[in-house]
Amino acid sequence: MKIGILGNDGKEWHIQRLLGELRRRGAEAYVFPATRLVSRISAEPKVSVKGYMIEDYDAVIVRRMPGGTAERVFYRMDAVHMLEEYGVYVINPALSIEKSVNKYYTSALLEKAGIMSPRTVVTESFTESMRAFEELGGDVVVKPLFGSLGAGITRLTDGDIAYRVFRALESTQSVFYIQEYIPHGNKDIRAFVIGDEVVASMKRVGAGWKTNISSGAAPEPYEPSDEEVEASLKAAETLGLEYTGVDLMRSEDDGTLYTLEVNSTPGWEGLQKVTSVDIAERLVEYVFEKLR
Repeated sequence: MKIGILGNDGKEWHIQRLLGELRRRGAEAYVFPATRLVSRISAEPKVSVKGYMIEDYDAVIVRRMPGGTAERVFYRMDAVHMLEEYGVYVINPALSIEKSVNKYYTSALLEKAGIMSPRTVVTESFTESMRAFEELGGDVVVKPLFGSLGAGITRLTDGDIAYRVFRALESTQSVFYIQEYIPHGNKDIRAFVIGDEVVASMKRVGAGWKTNISSGAAPEPYEPSDEEVEASLKAAETLGLEYTGVDLMRSEDDGTLYTLEVNSTPGWEGLQKVTSVDIAERLVEYVFEKLR
């Protein structure tokens, strides 16, 4: 059995865990940098990296899709789409990655499916962004439309500062993704879904309002409630993700459960520290079951 891992650097912790588990089970496993993809039409190989014919593989696990210009990102995703057309089992599927990497599309699909998300305004207009700041209570979180690990997320509580931030974003032709701030006691929940099961979860506790592990939040063991499990599984199903990290948050004010993010290439290094479940083992086991 031949299984590829599409990502950045083969030295990454997650990739090393996946490689070890794949090889322990007897699979031929290789890492393919997404930035080195070569595609051919009316010639062979159809999709390759350094001469390795990827369309000949049984499966490809998408571990990371690097950022870049729109043209480069579109090409990489098109190549993943074509691997599926050539019969390769790709996890997560290209379409589900495209849905979940865009925060607006993710939030809109979640709301349509009846999954509670914070009130959000998305616009290209500076004037509308200032109106949204007031509409959402003058306490908002501004996020990049594309991005992860909490990078670039800013909380605004002052109209003058909001004016300057929105003007700066306008100058870079950015899209304004503006979300109401939910008081949450500096903590949230990460539920890790594989297939139709939440296999592990953690509470993330921050020193401030940001709760990303990359921003310094501390992971704690956590057993999710039935409501949290149901919300996580429904979010994964809505976006077509076979494995995902779902970020949930409860309002300190009234206990409402919100779904904030649904990650198509989730990390689990922090989670692995507070769970006895070997997540790489469970993910590889799931892939093998799908290939049987």
